[in-house]
Amino acid sequence: MAPTTNVLITGCSRGIGKSLLTTYLSRPDHVIIGTVRDVNPSLSASLDALPKGHNTRLVLLKLDSASTTDASALVETIKSTFRIGHLDIVIANAGISNYFGSARVTPPAEMLSHYTVNTLGPLLLFQATASLLDLGSNPRFVAISSGAGSISGMDNLKVENTAYGASKCALNFVTRKIHMENEGIIAFPINPGWLRTDLGNHAAAEAGMEQAPVPVEDGIRGVVDRIDKATREMTSGRFMSGQDTDTFLGW
Repeated sequence: MAPTTNVLITGCSRGIGKSLLTTYLSRPDHVIIGTVRDVNPSLSASLDALPKGHNTRLVLLKLDSASTTDASALVETIKSTFRIGHLDIVIANAGISNYFGSARVTPPAEMLSHYTVNTLGPLLLFQATASLLDLGSNPRFVAISSGAGSISGMDNLKVENTAYGASKCALNFVTRKIHMENEGIIAFPINPGWLRTDLGNHAAAEAGMEQAPVPVEDGIRGVVDRIDKATREMTSGRFMSGQDTDTFLGW
């Protein structure tokens, strides 16, 4: 029997997370732990109906990235209830983009909510899963970031997204620190591109565009390819692009 690859993906109910879930479920010999904020019968049935590769199964669990306790509770459930003893890939995908506004008018509450979900959430996820990653094969911690989090690329993105962009910039910092402090783990943030998700299309509308420029399938294909080929030497600690696989993004 082939060894099982264990993958944890957060924010799987729609958009990037659901596309990642669909991709990994199609592979053989995988256990995919997908998380959503609200596990309900309708959502569970629809996700469990996604095509699966041979000997692959889905474990759907609750994780609210705004909670400071859900990540540790999630890992305890993974270990005690499902007897999963290691993780090979953790993808911190869950995020929010609930407010658009300039730095002049962005309310403190919006800054705090975006930092809580987009920055603190992935950090708590890593802290909870680190010991399981240590036992994984070629363990990878991947943070789904955004071009909005690039300081050097700010001139090219004319969107009033102070709260979202700052939280993704901080996420990049946290992920690079994880890389520097954990020599046995491949850790990197990746910008999947401006995808046609609900979040991406909302941002496009704020920028005066009809829709985001990149089909979701194209973006996810690039992200998964980067994860598949990731190495400590060439990938870890860099800001990766899911679109241009030959270059790294500027911080």
